[in-house]
Amino acid sequence: MRTQDNPQPPQPGEQPVLRGPSEDSAVYDWVPTRALRRAVGMALVLLIIGVTIGRLDLVVLGLPFVLGAGWGLARRPRRVPTAELTVDTTISAEGGTVLGRVSIDNPDPAPLSGVAVRTPASPWLRMHTGAGEYMASVPGRSGTDVLIEGRAMRWGRHRIGPVEVRGYAADGLLRSRAIRLPATTVKVHPVAQPFEAADAMPKAAGIAGTHRSRRPGESGELAGVRPYQPGDRLRRVDWRVSLRNRELYVNATLSERDAEVVLVLDVLHEAGRSAGPASASVLDTTVRAAAGIGEHYLHRGDRVSVLEFGPSARYLRASSGHRQFLTMLEWLLDVRVWPSGVAPTSRLLSPRLLPPNALILFLTPLLDERSSTMLAQLARTGRFVLAVDTLPDNARPVQTSEWTDLAYRLWRLDRGNTIGRLREVGVPVVAWAGAGSLDEVLRDVTRMAGAPRAVLR
Repeated sequence: MRTQDNPQPPQPGEQPVLRGPSEDSAVYDWVPTRALRRAVGMALVLLIIGVTIGRLDLVVLGLPFVLGAGWGLARRPRRVPTAELTVDTTISAEGGTVLGRVSIDNPDPAPLSGVAVRTPASPWLRMHTGAGEYMASVPGRSGTDVLIEGRAMRWGRHRIGPVEVRGYAADGLLRSRAIRLPATTVKVHPVAQPFEAADAMPKAAGIAGTHRSRRPGESGELAGVRPYQPGDRLRRVDWRVSLRNRELYVNATLSERDAEVVLVLDVLHEAGRSAGPASASVLDTTVRAAAGIGEHYLHRGDRVSVLEFGPSARYLRASSGHRQFLTMLEWLLDVRVWPSGVAPTSRLLSPRLLPPNALILFLTPLLDERSSTMLAQLARTGRFVLAVDTLPDNARPVQTSEWTDLAYRLWRLDRGNTIGRLREVGVPVVAWAGAGSLDEVLRDVTRMAGAPRAVLR
């Protein structure tokens, strides 16, 4: 609780949104409530009837209504309350806690018999306190706070508000006009699902890093032995092989390079049911998998870029480090599924967006023929493409007739044929299963990178 003369500053990480009206505002004045109308109406009716028919008892019955209304209006406030919405927007990930408050100040000496606060929130914010309507009494020249607390159930940008505050005074006979505070947005980052990949990149093209390349260089990855050449370091000499062959041999090593990873998110269709961390739709799986894969490679020093396969083709340029990971989380908050019938862009084939030596991880549910066509085109251009299937196992159509199950099984067979054709053109398809789910496929892609490739020109 706080007074208006000595307001508390907002806590670190909190965002003040808007204060209510001042005493000079002509819009937020006091208006009579239904209780005042009923009291005045009942008193008038009893007095008129009593005087008309000469019934003194009816006049006496009407006097308490007159005295009560007069006593309440005698303590009528001259200034309206003010309100302020403050929300802590530093939410790290799904499952985090939403904290905030609605601060209400009563600058008038007259007390407020009640203050009604209505705070709507996004359905993905499961509010424990502060949601719905609350009533609280506020003494004169004082204030009160309505705490807002809940749990963020899903990633994205979620709204709290707009908040509506109404003050009641004179024993509920008067109420102020609604004080409306605009909504504020809470950022909820997606949970980075655990992901690990122990295999090397198909082609590491940087000058330093943690991935083994096929080029000779200074590192600890042994590639074999070779005869000694002028300039080789003595610590590289393999004495066992040298004594056996009567001449100097040195250990040959492979250089370690960094690599570039491009995450392509298919946002053409949505399927499945999103119900927080317990149940994930296609979009949820895609975003959380992208966060996990990006976190893994960025922490290893690689460069990661993100691209949408859709009409807008939103693009996050390649970079590395922890700052890139935070930027990617912010970028993922705006991922959404486009309406059906909108054609995706063809910018994916641009060398600027997809470098020839980058590893392309195409996160797609394979629900659209255009997605499989783009995967085949990328493979024919000589790029290293890996399709990550993000369709949940529980994604099934709504039962509309007795033919729904049969149609679903036929669609599954056709989808299996599509996956088979993609593998024939050199696009591995693996279902997303968290940590280690891509190791075997990455091993095959790395092995295929050393073989001659036919490139479509």
